[in-house]
Amino acid sequence: MDALAVNRLLAGHPARSRVSLYAVLDTDEMVARCQKGDGAAFRQLFLRHRGEVARLVFRMVGPRSDLEDIIQEVFLQVHRSLKDFRSQSKFTTWLHRVTVNVVLMQKRSARSRPQLIHPLVDDTQADSGLQPDEDVARLERVRAFRRLVDRLVEKKRTVFVLHELEGLSPAEIAKIVDAPVLTVRTRLFYARRELVEMLKEEPCLAGFSETFAKGEAVDDVEPTGKTAEEVR
Repeated sequence: MDALAVNRLLAGHPARSRVSLYAVLDTDEMVARCQKGDGAAFRQLFLRHRGEVARLVFRMVGPRSDLEDIIQEVFLQVHRSLKDFRSQSKFTTWLHRVTVNVVLMQKRSARSRPQLIHPLVDDTQADSGLQPDEDVARLERVRAFRRLVDRLVEKKRTVFVLHELEGLSPAEIAKIVDAPVLTVRTRLFYARRELVEMLKEEPCLAGFSETFAKGEAVDDVEPTGKTAEEVR
């Protein structure tokens, strides 16, 4: 099945009875059916996991006009590679790895060509539970924090997003980025330390500096034997 066929499949609308059938399957069974070429199972896999992929892509690249294209590319790669998935790790861990690889590939590609697609100003939704002035302040904090995270080098930013925003453990992240657990913990340590320094440049985030400085250490172990340059 080529890319166009996969895109048509993801955009299609299988019969309600088939959707109901696949919706009750666990992920392992659904993956097994996908590996046998079951298109309806793959669409249900897409529907079940699109939200988490979209969230991770957004957290890694921010509000961009090509966000949906990147999400579609993730699932195209999933479709191409699913035959090689052997359940040696959780499907969601494997899916995170595919997502991260696609995002990093897109970023490298964007750096090598003229920038024709401009980021959106911001699509952060207003919080209807806050007063207007409070909501403006919240949005400014979100934008300021995103600016700081974007200044981290790619490897540190990736593990920071996966750990602090996605809530994954260093062991899970190690499988996703294909690096030793100690390396992941080292990158997290330096990412946090650099953010603590950068937070001083953003007055609206002044209270966050102490939170990061006193926050729980990554597995309560400070990395040793590696400098900040070595974990880049």
